[in-house]
Amino acid sequence: MSSAPKTLLRLTVNGEPVEVAFAPHKTLLELLREDLNLPGTKHGCELGECGACAVLVDGRPVLSCLALGLEAEGCAVTTVEGLGDDARLHPLQEAFADLGGSQCGYCTPGVLVTAKALLDQQPDPSRAEIAEALSGNLCRCTGYLQIFEAVEAAARRVSREDA
Repeated sequence: MSSAPKTLLRLTVNGEPVEVAFAPHKTLLELLREDLNLPGTKHGCELGECGACAVLVDGRPVLSCLALGLEAEGCAVTTVEGLGDDARLHPLQEAFADLGGSQCGYCTPGVLVTAKALLDQQPDPSRAEIAEALSGNLCRCTGYLQIFEAVEAAARRVSREDA
């Protein structure tokens, strides 16, 4: 019995160069979880409707359930595991923990990376801009208020750190 052919992919994941051999039919979501052992990115609807699988590809939010792993060749991919550093959490992660921005936590990884992309582009977003940026991320637990408040608090923390 022969094994399925593998494809070699070179990319940067969470700031580290990576080479991985994987089945070319896999989505970026499957590649991250199964081949790179990064389980923070969640399987949600697998239809691109819930946002649980969002990661950053070259700084932009991408629904990893809809992207083939092959499309990430040469790209920089950031997952929730790559938001903080070894010493501390990212301000978004701190604010979500402090303000109850996550309850069951299933949507949280996708929300966090999507919010990071927003704050990277717009350091002081309005509530409406936050709502628009996160409109593709579904949450059934929080009612979104705590999420929006956590993103606003993180924006303030980031601006203080940059000052």
